[in-house]
Amino acid sequence: MSASRARPVLVAAGAAIFVAALGGSLTDLGPWYQALRKPDWQPPDPVFGLVWTTVFALTALAAVITWRRTPRGPAREWLIGLLAMNGFLNVLWSLLFFRLKRPDWALVEVALFWLSIVVLIFYCARRVPSAGLLLAPYLVWVTIAAALNFEIVRLNGPFAPG
Repeated sequence: MSASRARPVLVAAGAAIFVAALGGSLTDLGPWYQALRKPDWQPPDPVFGLVWTTVFALTALAAVITWRRTPRGPAREWLIGLLAMNGFLNVLWSLLFFRLKRPDWALVEVALFWLSIVVLIFYCARRVPSAGLLLAPYLVWVTIAAALNFEIVRLNGPFAPG
């Protein structure tokens, strides 16, 4: 594979690993999280890592496919911006929920996070329909996470700073 063909793959993989590692470093499943009341339907903890790994891999693949089919210039800049915004919102959710221990704030933020995925799906699908489909599990998973976030707020709120 030539350097020009490999570059988008390396950048997408690096970005996915960076976002995953940063979000993971903010995720604390210690005593505070364990003490939260959670709905009976919450997936077992090991499922989260498996699903997030799959979601990040599919997102990187969708990014590469879309990049290769997007002309140079503003369209590619938009793609980068949408991916960066989505990565930021992904990490921000972990910061709010786990590090700041504010599931209520994270519940508000997850609406923006979810919307960023919808926009990314439409942007990618407009260029390459299969790229949009690759992002569908991401939307499903964040929808489940948002519902879980809602239930945690409902079962445990109100939350106080710190």
